[in-house]
Amino acid sequence: PLDEEERMGFLCRLGILDTEPEKRFDDITRLCCLVFKTPIALVSLVDKDRQWFKSVQGLPVRQTDRKSSFCAWTLLPEYPEVLVVENALEDIRFRNNPLVLGSPHIRFYAGCPLVATNKLRLGSLCIIDNKPRVFDAESCNMLANMAEMV
Repeated sequence: PLDEEERMGFLCRLGILDTEPEKRFDDITRLCCLVFKTPIALVSLVDKDRQWFKSVQGLPVRQTDRKSSFCAWTLLPEYPEVLVVENALEDIRFRNNPLVLGSPHIRFYAGCPLVATNKLRLGSLCIIDNKPRVFDAESCNMLANMAEMV
């Protein structure tokens, strides 16, 4: 993003990176898994070289590299409020991604940017499945509303 330096500075000043899990964020990701019936939900913050998970359901890791991050795409202002990838194997941006070709075998992704009060996009609230899915406008609105709770 054009505002990357400002965004990174703000994210560092928040002091949230590499902190312990918190119930309020874990409650939101658990709710996302229940509501959307997905095995994975994340509160992801995109750092310089990685995406770090403030909350994670369904994955045994707390971070992945930024290059393979789906969530990094939600930082770009040209993307809509919710980025939806219904089948990653059929999407030119993601079909060769190591997280698609290998574990966790992402097929479906929907992520809503986490936008600070200063309009900077810091990461996303996302849901992930290992099966392709259709995600309608009502579901996008619901995910966006949940992202506002973060």
